[in-house]
Amino acid sequence: MEKILDEVVTIGFDSEGPGSAHDSELSGTRSESSDTISEMTINERAFGIRVADTEEGRNHASMLINKMYAWRGYAGSHRVDDNPNRITLSASDKGAVIGTVTLGIDSSIGILADEVFKDQIDLFRQRGAKVCEISKLAFDPTVRSKMALGSLFHILYIYAHHLYQCTDAFIEINPRHRRYYEHMLGFKTLTEVRSNPRVDAPAYLLWLSLEHMGNEIDRLGGTSDNPGNERSLYPYFFSKREEIGIANRLFNIG
Repeated sequence: MEKILDEVVTIGFDSEGPGSAHDSELSGTRSESSDTISEMTINERAFGIRVADTEEGRNHASMLINKMYAWRGYAGSHRVDDNPNRITLSASDKGAVIGTVTLGIDSSIGILADEVFKDQIDLFRQRGAKVCEISKLAFDPTVRSKMALGSLFHILYIYAHHLYQCTDAFIEINPRHRRYYEHMLGFKTLTEVRSNPRVDAPAYLLWLSLEHMGNEIDRLGGTSDNPGNERSLYPYFFSKREEIGIANRLFNIG
């Protein structure tokens, strides 16, 4: 598994990614502050997670995405737009954005993955699912922290499940990253490889039941100090108590 983690320091698609590498040195605590959704201290480095809901915040997130995508050899210029159906989170260290990910909520105009995989996603819609997608994930390869990455994913889950009542999540993945999402988060591959024109690269469509994700969080969240033989990312998510506190805070902010 360490080899897999080392291979996925950055990600690539408008709807895909991985993020960080393994960090055996990890030990961290998390707290809240008035200007962030969550803060954590890992090996004396303080990381804050907030919504990139200003022009400056979106620009910083876009710069990191383009830097990481170019490093991976993906085509195009990728920008985080001000869109009411997308929530972009940023993790920062001393003011510098070191990680970002976007949650896209289904609407009348659909989601990004519909461009290539609408036939598959429509099968879920026809069954009454409320779908969402994970996109534009990028993580600075110098920050080797499962806790920071797990926190980003968990807050994304809180938005999708608690605030938007989504039931199923999708992500478009370059073949080199597929195993990471299957092993670390429990995604399932739904299709054969197709061409993604946004980055001129091949892609799989992966799916994750948010009910399954919630069950894994309940079972493993907050156990990073003693994960046992568990190799997924879920021990580095928040505990259930922390999740409820963050969800209530987000409800109160509006």
